[in-house]
Amino acid sequence: MPPFRFGYQFRDPAPDELRVAARQAEAAGFDVISSWDHVAASWTPLLPLLAVAEATTKVRVCPLVINNDFHHPVHLAAAIADLDVLTDGRVELGIGAGHAFTEYAALGQPFDPPAVRKQRLMEAVGLLRRLFDGEEIRIDGDQYRLAGPRIRRTRQDHLPILVGVNGRDALAGAVPIADTIGLTMLGRTLSDGQRHEVRWQSARLDATISHIRRQPGGAAIELNALVQAVRITDDRTAVAHELADAVEGLTVDDALETPFLALGTADEITEHFMRCRARWGISYLTARDIDAFQPVIERLRTLDRRQQ
Repeated sequence: MPPFRFGYQFRDPAPDELRVAARQAEAAGFDVISSWDHVAASWTPLLPLLAVAEATTKVRVCPLVINNDFHHPVHLAAAIADLDVLTDGRVELGIGAGHAFTEYAALGQPFDPPAVRKQRLMEAVGLLRRLFDGEEIRIDGDQYRLAGPRIRRTRQDHLPILVGVNGRDALAGAVPIADTIGLTMLGRTLSDGQRHEVRWQSARLDATISHIRRQPGGAAIELNALVQAVRITDDRTAVAHELADAVEGLTVDDALETPFLALGTADEITEHFMRCRARWGISYLTARDIDAFQPVIERLRTLDRRQQ
């Protein structure tokens, strides 16, 4: 069973608070600090990560996740390679197919059907891997045509790539290339262009994990869950009812079992994620609350040390 790894995703802290939060996250035991990628009056996905790395000593940095449609793979690979060199090899890349149709509309950019966006993502991930590995690429693909670009080599011999994607075909394409699969288990995007209908049924996740494990390289691939809410409470069932009423597609049972929520006391949440790892192999957890998640990190790390 792989040991746990922990990520902290910041949203939009003030400039002076960004570095403070980065140091706090590192001190709390987080292994990775992540940005996000949205068309909004907030931080862009890459430049803040340089400030995070310079404010810390060893924590890794990762955009979680880049919208592939908004970044050409050659430009993205070059920027990520620069960041990796400037941070002395502390970069991971998270990338997905894009979902916020309102952001596409704001840019005047076509919002293609999911199958097309996922096909473009898979082609881009393959190109990114080859560019990171120093190849000069000439290709006339379905989505990209390249005539020999090369980029600066990354500081790391193998820069890790996390692919956040749903769907059997997309997962089958991503698993052999990626180092990590970012599980989401989300359905249709709701009318605000940001929130989703959730599909967090345990049986559905069982089937998804089984499909991933059957792919080449799937037995060993790292699995990530972005924990959408951390609620410290003595009555986790009551909080599950509240969330089920507020989140489309969520039931109380799903809320109590899913790896995408952390409900209860620190001990209960610790036990919850131990069960999730035992059942699904999810060992990389990303949260958005440093203080609430710190005691969970401490407990899970203690259990990992005892199992070594």
